[in-house]
Amino acid sequence: MEAADEEKAGNGRNGHAEGPAAAERGGGGRLRGCRGFLRRNALVVLTVSGVVAGVALGAAVRGAALGPAQVAYLAFPGELLLRMLRMVILPLVVCSLVSGAASLDTRSLGRLGGIALAYFLGTTLLASGLAVALGFIVRPGAGASALNAPGLGLPGAVPTGKETVDSFLDLVRNLFPANLVAAAFRTYATEYKMLLRNTTSGNVTWEKIPVGTEIEGMNILGLVLFALILGVALKKLGQEGEDLIRFFNSFNEATMVLVSWIMWYVPIGIMFLVGSKIVEMEDIVLLVTSLGKYIFASILGHFIHGGIILPLIYFASTRQNPYRFLLGLITPLATAFATCSSSATLPSMIKCIEENNGVDKRISRFILPIGATVNMDGAAIFQCMAAVFIAQLNNVDLNPGQIFTILVTATASSVGAAGVPAGGVLTIAIILEAIGLPTNDLSLILAVDWIVDRTTTVVNVEGDALGAGILNYLNEKEKKDKEQELKEVNVEAVANSKSEGETSPLVTHKNQVSNATSTADPESKESVL
Repeated sequence: MEAADEEKAGNGRNGHAEGPAAAERGGGGRLRGCRGFLRRNALVVLTVSGVVAGVALGAAVRGAALGPAQVAYLAFPGELLLRMLRMVILPLVVCSLVSGAASLDTRSLGRLGGIALAYFLGTTLLASGLAVALGFIVRPGAGASALNAPGLGLPGAVPTGKETVDSFLDLVRNLFPANLVAAAFRTYATEYKMLLRNTTSGNVTWEKIPVGTEIEGMNILGLVLFALILGVALKKLGQEGEDLIRFFNSFNEATMVLVSWIMWYVPIGIMFLVGSKIVEMEDIVLLVTSLGKYIFASILGHFIHGGIILPLIYFASTRQNPYRFLLGLITPLATAFATCSSSATLPSMIKCIEENNGVDKRISRFILPIGATVNMDGAAIFQCMAAVFIAQLNNVDLNPGQIFTILVTATASSVGAAGVPAGGVLTIAIILEAIGLPTNDLSLILAVDWIVDRTTTVVNVEGDALGAGILNYLNEKEKKDKEQELKEVNVEAVANSKSEGETSPLVTHKNQVSNATSTADPESKESVL
């Protein structure tokens, strides 16, 4: 009894002593958990902080009336970020596609490529249809016919006289670059030369002759196609191509290490990019009041497509939470918002989607470079909305044929559109030419492009990422189904062999007869004969 009382007393004393200690341990555990969360998500926190700090920096410096030279100096750290990201695009795209295509068998490559193509075309068509529908509902150009470029302090008409047929022919030509080295920094484009001709009646006519030229800009479409074909060819070589495949794999991994180092500079670069852009704004109040309905309709289309339609497609395909998937991609989405370049966002997107969301490297490095080139959901919304806006601006009622032309042309022209800031503005001219609208109002689109282009790029890269997640889920599901089928086949084979050995007298009889025949001597065989 005394021992029991002492034990109870000891427990009581220990209990009183351990109360504050347990509370301290609980507080320390929460502190360690908070530190662990910050350590794991340090880059995300810093990136979001960079965007907020950039807005504050731009608002603070805006009143200082900086000249163009001072604004250029302010944007210099952000310019360094863009240059570093563009530096790794070429090795990243080529090496990732070669290694990705070589690591997949031909059947899987064709199946995944077909699914990806269907996803890209389907989502782009949905985006185009959504933009046209919102354009007719919101009517951003109604009552805005009094707008003019000089009144807003904008330049005059943008000189764009490119024919629709030549634009699509240039797209096909760029698929097959004549010089791979030149394709790394130059793109084929058609320009026109006016030729004076005298007719027999004495009249003078001007004839527009298409002339092929090379313009600045990476021909990423041709590089993507070449890298895919090279990867398939190396796979076909078998043992002879292993060394080159290992070279591209090593090159790809080394490039990803460079990307991981560059990512720590992203918050600083984003801060100065956003801040300098806010300082550059001329009169945002006048622009927003004049073109506010167009800005609202475009951003609303991006919000509906990126926040509702694409997550619904991901959920219907995988039965998984799409917003949890997107939570791991805050850094590349913030990079897309700040840089307005889907190509510059590609390195950080590949890194985050593999590390945070567990997407297979073979899938991400095969699909994301292709998606950054051909999947432009945000650009399709932007282009269709601009076409409807300009039609309403000029009091033109679009007929069903013109609407169909807008949908098809926007979907097709978004393929291979330049993944750089303001790259989609030039493709709007193709749509306007296709439906017979004037291009002299493009300067109004350019005036607010720096606002709309940010949400455009975010939707572009979000569509690529969700597509990679869907393909990764389908690939894992097929792999599990194959493993289950192999297990079932093995179990059935073992069961069948045992049951035959135990219950089939015919098999036993045949075996015994064969054994008896095989063990009989040749003399008995001869006597029987």
